[in-house]
Amino acid sequence: MNEEIALLIKSKYPVVFLETVDEEYVLRQLAQIAGQSKFSYFEWSVTEGLRRDHKDGSFYQSNEPAFMLKTILYILAQMTLRGESGLFVLKDLDRYLDGVVVLRLFKDMVNQIRNTSNTVIIVASSYKLPQDLLPYTAHIIGGFPAEKEIIVVINETLNELIRSNPQIKVSLTAEERRKIVNMLNGLSVQQIRNVISECVVDDNRFDAADLARIEQCKKKIFDKEGVLEFCLSESSGHIAGFDNLKRWLSERKGSFTAGNSSLPPPKGVLMMGVQGCGKSLAVKVISRELNLPLYRLDLTKLYSKYIGETEENLRSALKIVEKLSPMCLWIDEIEKCFAASDGQIDGGVSQRMLGAFLTWMQERQGGCFVAATANNIYMLPPEFLRKGRFDEIFFVDLPNDELRRDIFKIHLLKRGLKPGEFDCELLAMESVDFNGAEIEQAVISALYRATSEKEPIETEHIVEQLHSTKPLAVVKQEDVAALRDWASDRTIPA
Repeated sequence: MNEEIALLIKSKYPVVFLETVDEEYVLRQLAQIAGQSKFSYFEWSVTEGLRRDHKDGSFYQSNEPAFMLKTILYILAQMTLRGESGLFVLKDLDRYLDGVVVLRLFKDMVNQIRNTSNTVIIVASSYKLPQDLLPYTAHIIGGFPAEKEIIVVINETLNELIRSNPQIKVSLTAEERRKIVNMLNGLSVQQIRNVISECVVDDNRFDAADLARIEQCKKKIFDKEGVLEFCLSESSGHIAGFDNLKRWLSERKGSFTAGNSSLPPPKGVLMMGVQGCGKSLAVKVISRELNLPLYRLDLTKLYSKYIGETEENLRSALKIVEKLSPMCLWIDEIEKCFAASDGQIDGGVSQRMLGAFLTWMQERQGGCFVAATANNIYMLPPEFLRKGRFDEIFFVDLPNDELRRDIFKIHLLKRGLKPGEFDCELLAMESVDFNGAEIEQAVISALYRATSEKEPIETEHIVEQLHSTKPLAVVKQEDVAALRDWASDRTIPA
């Protein structure tokens, strides 16, 4: 963040809008930048008024936004005469720019500092500005500490906890530390402190076993915020088949930690195929195999009724993605978000969203692996299918006899049952044309039936549920056949 802001100041941007979830961290960084650049540092809030260089006293009546801006206009005139430059940090000023007088004064200030080395930085939790100011404003997202800073925060937090309780033990290898740092990426300094404290207080230890706890804590945090959802990854042992995908991943899994490797990191894969056959589960396995945190981008949450806001929401979401990289970005059922159309239905919003997303996919730097899933290939815009958007397109078909047997074993084990006590060969024969999701539901329904009859579940209970189910491949036989025909010579079997 420091380098980005320093570059904007050198480029003489009059206004920078800094969107952040960690105001305290950002303010420390801005004060440090001002000191390094030998700029006078001014900070304003509606409660404390305008202060210079963190001095106790504030300028007279500067709590009120309009009077504060008049004060800054006077200060700028005096600094110009002395040949000085300043960094003006205004907290939450965006909330007051809907007033005519405040907006006019702010525009007067912008006109005065244009083409000078003075910069105004608005710090707020969400990005929103009047249209008049957008041409003069750079928008950045900050508050996420870099890898080196995360290591410092981890060490400081652990040292504080050990001083208060000497019985705490820390046992981590270099590789385990790297995984923890990677997992904590995307959290604020305070969130990192809270997560580490929660892990340590529980058992007076901080070791590799806490990786799962950190993952759970991070999911809770992201579930409360924004359009990015942090998801838990899955072991490759929890998915049957997908041999080609697993081989493809094993050849590329080291590229994100290879340092100065001449090989570029992979861009992503598109998983398409029959519904319920494990595409979403495969994405979770991809995340685990590549040792990348998994985030799901819900594009439907980006749409807004206001003109231009949907596209801005997408750009903001993609900026956050870049800040969180390296990561695995999961876009589920991508064809429903970018359905092929001429844009007449929604005024061209979907077309502009598609264009912005394709540009980002093409221009993004290494570090973000995109894993997208699709069920209906005919709804997917053809731009996604050309080489360069995704490294590979994998087709997920209905499982064969061997895979169905393995899927039954996985779901029986998952529910504390012993596969050896069931006739998995018979179950595989009785479940022709069933997908993985339907097989799982048959096992669950059989458990309900056996429980209601107060007897242990047996093979016959599962067979009964299979016979009472019409699989999707039968109900939509023509659609599945057309999809298989399309994919036969255009994709790689997963």
